[in-house]
Amino acid sequence: VWLHSQSYLSRANLPTQPAPPCDRGKFQSTETTIITGAGTGIGKAVALALLQNGYQVALAGRRQALLAQVVADAGAAGARALVVPTDVSDPVSVRTLFTRTKEAFGRLDLLFNNAGVGAPGIPLEELSYAQWQTVVAINLTGVFLCTQEAFKLMKSQEPRGGRIINNGSISAHAPRPNSAPYTATKHALTGLTKATALDGRKYDIACGQIDIGNAATELTARMAQGVPQANGQIAGEPLMAVEHVANAVLYMAN
Repeated sequence: VWLHSQSYLSRANLPTQPAPPCDRGKFQSTETTIITGAGTGIGKAVALALLQNGYQVALAGRRQALLAQVVADAGAAGARALVVPTDVSDPVSVRTLFTRTKEAFGRLDLLFNNAGVGAPGIPLEELSYAQWQTVVAINLTGVFLCTQEAFKLMKSQEPRGGRIINNGSISAHAPRPNSAPYTATKHALTGLTKATALDGRKYDIACGQIDIGNAATELTARMAQGVPQANGQIAGEPLMAVEHVANAVLYMAN
């Protein structure tokens, strides 16, 4: 794990078997969090881990049915969840998410900026403006909009402050072939994380980033079958259990 206000989880150094659920026992939280992209993959795994450890969780995502399934999968802990269908690229939708969270829970202690998309894996010169703009709007602008609203809420609540965790990527360090929009936004996210950490100090707001390589989710299943490499070859890549990511975010949150 790499920490410098970031965490770096390498797929080469972690086992592929699911980690046991992280249970902090008597240290269970009663804090409130917002998770974007909470309906699937890493967002869902983190939501379940936080709910199981006492957090109140606002689940944000575009597809309400998937968010409702997270609540169901959480069992009794789902009673502490709030489903808020959200488009993070829309400022009005983001403001509604934070307003509803405050109305339901009274404050915000943790924001996990997780929502993200990629563009088709085609040559850079063939990408359309719309394909580029969609990735920027969700991966970068969406994080900025949520961070803005988190600042407004965290600096005005009592006790003041909170924590923001941004989901970066191994692509924040090195590109994959034909990944210009995704790679560019993840590099930019690292800069936004550092700026957020600096600007949040005066409000007792901390910000960090977790950069993940190939957690086993629906979106990464194809990587085990073979994806383009920098040397021009097609090769399968190992995956790590998504529970390791969830436990790492829970550790950062505490």
